[in-house]
Amino acid sequence: QVQLVESGGGLVQPGGSLTLSCVVSGSISSRALMFWHRQAPEKQREYIAFVTWNGLTDITDSVKGRFTISRDNAKNTVYLQMNNLKPEDTAVYFCRARSNDRDYWGQGTQVTVSS
Repeated sequence: QVQLVESGGGLVQPGGSLTLSCVVSGSISSRALMFWHRQAPEKQREYIAFVTWNGLTDITDSVKGRFTISRDNAKNTVYLQMNNLKPEDTAVYFCRARSNDRDYWGQGTQVTVSS
């Protein structure tokens, strides 16, 4: 059984920073593609970024320059460093792993950006 557990969310003021973590456990390839997504209230879930097993990354334009995705394969953990946070970044952030054409999701962690 594959499990993804996100952490690191919380309440932060505009301009602040947070680092989200996603720990992957279970029977899944270490070469799984790892993604971050988010879902704001009453909006569809949206893609933010992915990272390959060897560190190649992609970041969606709306957060480029502010968010960074990375992974530590030895710790089975993927990170999302978020800087200069804005109120519109408020959402539940989800981690996803894709391996052998299967997707696995975490339960999400809430990020609220407010003064």
